Amino acid sequence: MRVQVLGPVRAWRDGRELDLGPAGRRAVLGLLALSGGRVVPRADLVDALWGERPPPSATNVIQTHVKHLRRLFDPERHRYARSTSIPIVGDGYALRIPADEVDVDRFRDLVSAAGKTGVAEEAAGLMGEALGLWQGRPFADHPGLTGHAKVVALLGERRNALLAYAETMIGLGRAVDLLPLLAEHAADHPLDEAVQALLVRSYAAAGRRADAFAVYDSARRVLREELAIGPGAELVDAHAALLVEPPTSRKSHRAGPVPAQLPANAPGFAGRATELAILDGLLAERDPTATAVIAVCGTAGVGKTALAVHWGHRLRVGFPDGQLYVNLRGYEAGQPVSTADVLSRFLEALGVAGSDIPVDVDARAARYRTEVADRRLLIVLDNASAVEQVRLLLPGAPSCVVVVTSRDSLVSLVAVHGARRLDLKPLRRDDAIALLRALIGERVRAESAAVAELAEQCAFLPLPLRVAAELVVSRPGTELAELVRELGDRQRRLRLLDGGGDDRAAVREVLSWSYKHLPADAARLFRRLGGHPGRDFDAACAVALGDLDPDTAGRLLDVLVRAHLVDRGRTGRYGMHDLLRAYAVDLAAQDRPAERSAALDRLLDHYLTSTAAAMDVVYPGGRPTTGVAPPVADPARMRAWLDAERPNLTDLCAFAAEHGRPEHAMRLAEVLYRYLEAGYHSEALVVHTNGLRAARQIGDRDGEARALTNLGAVHRLLGRYGPAAARLRRSLRLHRDRADRHGEARTLSHLGIVEDRLGDTDAAVGYLQQALARYRELDDRHGTAAVLTNLGTVHSQAGDHAAAAEALTSGRALFRELGDRAGEASALTNLGEADMYLGRHTAAAAHLHEALAHFRDLGHRYGQAAALSNLGQVYVRLHRPEEAIAVHEEALAIFRATGHRYGEANTLNGLAEALHAAGRPGAPAA
Repeated sequence: MRVQVLGPVRAWRDGRELDLGPAGRRAVLGLLALSGGRVVPRADLVDALWGERPPPSATNVIQTHVKHLRRLFDPERHRYARSTSIPIVGDGYALRIPADEVDVDRFRDLVSAAGKTGVAEEAAGLMGEALGLWQGRPFADHPGLTGHAKVVALLGERRNALLAYAETMIGLGRAVDLLPLLAEHAADHPLDEAVQALLVRSYAAAGRRADAFAVYDSARRVLREELAIGPGAELVDAHAALLVEPPTSRKSHRAGPVPAQLPANAPGFAGRATELAILDGLLAERDPTATAVIAVCGTAGVGKTALAVHWGHRLRVGFPDGQLYVNLRGYEAGQPVSTADVLSRFLEALGVAGSDIPVDVDARAARYRTEVADRRLLIVLDNASAVEQVRLLLPGAPSCVVVVTSRDSLVSLVAVHGARRLDLKPLRRDDAIALLRALIGERVRAESAAVAELAEQCAFLPLPLRVAAELVVSRPGTELAELVRELGDRQRRLRLLDGGGDDRAAVREVLSWSYKHLPADAARLFRRLGGHPGRDFDAACAVALGDLDPDTAGRLLDVLVRAHLVDRGRTGRYGMHDLLRAYAVDLAAQDRPAERSAALDRLLDHYLTSTAAAMDVVYPGGRPTTGVAPPVADPARMRAWLDAERPNLTDLCAFAAEHGRPEHAMRLAEVLYRYLEAGYHSEALVVHTNGLRAARQIGDRDGEARALTNLGAVHRLLGRYGPAAARLRRSLRLHRDRADRHGEARTLSHLGIVEDRLGDTDAAVGYLQQALARYRELDDRHGTAAVLTNLGTVHSQAGDHAAAAEALTSGRALFRELGDRAGEASALTNLGEADMYLGRHTAAAAHLHEALAHFRDLGHRYGQAAALSNLGQVYVRLHRPEEAIAVHEEALAIFRATGHRYGEANTLNGLAEALHAAGRPGAPAA
């Protein structure tokens, strides 16, 4: 007998192939063959062939398949129960024929023998024979079994054998013989990076470098398109070796010393797979007729040297004539290394006697270029402060590769010398955490949250991460969470990360090397920018903080960006990581307090003026205009500015209230009210709480009343009606004590809505009627429109939909006259609901679609959710339940994101109604 499983299941007896019958029967035989003579329970066969839904006759079918197989395997036996080839054992079956007659057993024996021999040629022969047994994919005619655990494991065995065979064949210099088999397997497994890497190496070893590059490019594209990831270390290493692999022997043909000056790799080097792939790509794209120059630029402590050295070690095999390295000390204390000195060191390393080294620097550079001509050298010029430090160190030989690291952007190196630049950013979060784990050890596993916070405190920069890790290791008795709390203060963090007195490891000292190279005006702006209380900033903030004109501010920001002391984002905004900000604040302490205070006043004035101007454009008519023309009177642009600055405005309100500038905090909170009520409720709580605190600090009772009204309105939007009512009633008393009729009217309007939510319709209507009267007395058309809208909502809740429609139509008309799209959209949303209850479903849908368009243009999240929720109810009445479900689900997501509990509950009810109408009853998940 002979059985084949490594391909379509087949069997032969006495040299004649047996007709095994249907696919299911062949599958049973294959599964028995895979078991290596062990018993396969009948239930396992049923599960393999039919999964969780076997037919009632499954057991009988299995028994029939086995009966026919036994008849084929033991035809001379008439009592099939006594079959020796496929005996019944308990409630299962086994295949009991000699191991050398089952190809899978033969395959395993050969692979095992290959692993035991110490002779490469013999191992290659055994593995080649083992792989030659494969005739296709197992169970290809029974797709249900391709994912079976035993089949998957078998395919894994073949993969491992193929990888071992490939390594052996490459080592024997027989890659050409390997290629057909490996290429076929790689084509079937495009996401298997180990296989793709071996194919790259095999093509390179066979001298087919173009094919090797093609395989790498294809693999990288597939990984990006299918998995949205870059190539991993194995594939990147194969490509890196390919980039520098000489077409002939790797050995140097030159006499004399072969320098190997690269420093040791940094222990625990983590991440940077993407950056290494980018460097590989820059090298691959180099001009073959010119020296390849690659600049690695970035802020202090970002790991430029570590990356360059790590990459250099990966490329060493491709530079048989050696590697030259110098730390130019461009940013360190003391004098940088002179070009003449570097040239002398390099010439000596290349075998030039000291007496033969020219004295003149230009002559020395010429001799250097002569010595490196036709040599395959990697030259690392580390820590350059300017292009002048490296210009004469660039060889003219296209066989050399030069890597320059710098905190400067080295613009002229790119423009004049054709360098390719990689701007190095901080580590990715996961890579930073992985570095800490590698350096600290097992201790971090129990304190994962603290480790993540520590990585963030170090701005994901390798140098601070390494110093912090050493600090942790040096304090074995201190809990990591406690140390993280110590590092919470930025200035204290700088002191703790001092590197044990080593200037090269002390974070403050390393940052100072960049700062000391700045012109005086750029250094001053850097100190001022550190005082910005927000998270990022635009050029206008630099104008305000530095008391500069826009052109000068732009020029100085460019200087700081080139020095990597400030980062410019894709949107044109700027930022500084926490350690740089702390260092800037530390430096600013040396300036006169009056200068620092004036800078902050200018910044807060800028924000208050700009925010008020933006609000006048985005929400016209809602408050007295500032009289300040905005830079761009475009609502979309102004809203985009508000959106970008929202985190900063929130932080600035808190900062102003805490640092002796209550007027700014109070006024900024009042200006921002309408913007924040559009769905930014958590920020609104922070802003208005600080506005209230600021008003109380200076004893401004009018400001206190306005802040209480704003807080009450936010609590209402969050569904906290008790706290909302309490604040609004206190506000109402203050407004009446101060005879502030406008503030009284606004508070009455909000209180009316809260009373409606609390179930007291009569009180709600009473408050709103009072508010309406006050606004009309004041001839405040905007306030009148707002109250009419609220009154319409209350009438609708009370069931008086005709009165609701009348009030809402009037409110909508006033908002339209005033050009207030947000107000008009609110009125339309509630009018749509009133129309729905009046049976005017088509009109309701039209009003809601118009409201939704306004809200979406304005980026008004709460308004969008309210319009969508109402539209869902209208769609149910228009017999469009599927559309109703879709818009309710969209509304629900927004209400949940903004914390609007009343809207969420109302939408859940509407969604349940829509599901029932669609024939899909069942309450949605609350």
